[in-house]
Amino acid sequence: MKDIIIGKEYSCAYVVQEHDLANRVGSGEVAVFATPMMIARMEQCASTLLKEFLEDEETSVGAMIHTTHDAPTPCGMRVEINAQITEVKGKRISFAITAKDERHTIGTAHHERVVVDKGRFEAKATGL
Repeated sequence: MKDIIIGKEYSCAYVVQEHDLANRVGSGEVAVFATPMMIARMEQCASTLLKEFLEDEETSVGAMIHTTHDAPTPCGMRVEINAQITEVKGKRISFAITAKDERHTIGTAHHERVVVDKGRFEAKATGL
């Protein structure tokens, strides 16, 4: 792992699709951006940010996320997610994440990822 820069940020944008809606993924009955899909996009943004600091054999895995989902977003609306590195404790990296749609902030998160050796981690998962 390379030296990680606290305060480094990364933003990504996404347009909410039909397959992202709560009534499609089973997390609710309404046709709005589902919380699990928002969380997945938050993790993806943090993971992408961290990637530049990793060696070829390393990857990161989500270890914790504490999220609020504060407002509904309809299908077809653009969502922008911003992740910022806030703390580094060995191989555990913390992020502050904000998600906004075209109208307002729709969610926030405190997220932690752990840097692992990809091959060893996958072997451990399969029991090899």
